[in-house]
Amino acid sequence: MSELLAGWPVPHAALAVLSTEGVLSTEGELDRQFWLASLTKPLAGLAALVAVEEGALELDEPVPGLPPELASATLRHLLAHAGGLAPDRRERAAAVGTRRIYSNAGFDLIGEAVAAATGMPFAQYLTESVLAPLGCSSARLSGSPARDAVASARDWIPLLQLLLAGGGRILDPSTLADATSVQWPGLPGVLPGYGSQPDNCWGLAFEIRGSKQPHWTAPGNSAATYGHFGQGGSMFWVDPAAGLAVVALADEPFGDWARQAWPALSAQVLHRFG
Repeated sequence: MSELLAGWPVPHAALAVLSTEGVLSTEGELDRQFWLASLTKPLAGLAALVAVEEGALELDEPVPGLPPELASATLRHLLAHAGGLAPDRRERAAAVGTRRIYSNAGFDLIGEAVAAATGMPFAQYLTESVLAPLGCSSARLSGSPARDAVASARDWIPLLQLLLAGGGRILDPSTLADATSVQWPGLPGVLPGYGSQPDNCWGLAFEIRGSKQPHWTAPGNSAATYGHFGQGGSMFWVDPAAGLAVVALADEPFGDWARQAWPALSAQVLHRFG
């Protein structure tokens, strides 16, 4: 692990590998805060799902603030990037439920919906519903629910433990099982950085590996592997079949280095600990 991480062309990096038994390996600057970029989305998604469990929102009811032609899009649609919204604008790019369009605008709407339903700013709700209960002491959101959180690798350890355990503490197991299952199977779309995918699998705020090629995980990762990566240069995944999870945070923007480094790291994790 240390040799792989040392070979990355990044200023700073941190890594944690976990199984259902606990932490297996850590490397790098575990307490350094990194910009999460789109790794913010799964955190925002967990907060939205807590709001659903608390009865503040309905997963399958339309979300306010959508363009009239997308007015039927629900929270489930937006969490699964199936609401038809353009990537960065509150405009129609496809009919609801017909295409997987990765949308930052959709997650901004999710944040607004949660804030309106709970009566508190979304960043505060995220902290009180997810980060603080899990003990993610240095993680925080200051801006968009789509991309503006910061956290350390140490913050990610309890998050990954929650996911490996299948729920509990902040989220019912049935809710997490739904979130990590493919929503609207067979939707085509573009996986950012990796091109068009005929079946661009996605759960509720989690990307699911499925049969995607190319991909940022390893060929040996199971189709059920879920997680996320961000343009800031960080990624995490959970492979339920292997019983393993990994988070790798860095501060070099996503590019060719990540396309090579992340699958190699993932393969090494599976080889060493699988």
